[in-house]
Amino acid sequence: MADMTSPGPWEWTAWCDGSALPNPGRMGWGAVLVGPGGECHTLSSAASGALVGCNNEAELRGVMATLRRLRELGARAPTVYCDNSVVVAQLGPAGAPAVRPIERLALRFDEARLLLRSFDAARVLWIPAHRNARADALARAALGLTEPRRIAPPRAKARRR
Repeated sequence: MADMTSPGPWEWTAWCDGSALPNPGRMGWGAVLVGPGGECHTLSSAASGALVGCNNEAELRGVMATLRRLRELGARAPTVYCDNSVVVAQLGPAGAPAVRPIERLALRFDEARLLLRSFDAARVLWIPAHRNARADALARAALGLTEPRRIAPPRAKARRR
């Protein structure tokens, strides 16, 4: 196994998102992948045919498409950011808050876990939606939407006196 402590061609970072229009409805996903040398790749795809699903399935399909592309690019220890807490809880690091699995997606989550295990080290981490705008725009573009989704950053909590 390669020395994972020094920078190498296996260190990739990706941001992915999925959309369903309406929810449930047509699904699309997008991702931005950045390699160790700063090279940038994008994904933007819609589910084929009459396949429809919910936003959670669209997000999961986006993560899976991202992992497949990262493997093709030679990544061995990618970090994938996703703004869907259900997906991250199912695929993320140990200690992530437990959520009831979506039975209809159980086999697809198993498939995603196999993809994760195909890397030397890989992790899926949560990111707030307002920090995932580029991947969101790619997911929406896959569905033919050109207007960005308006996502306000969280407001600072007021201090109590």
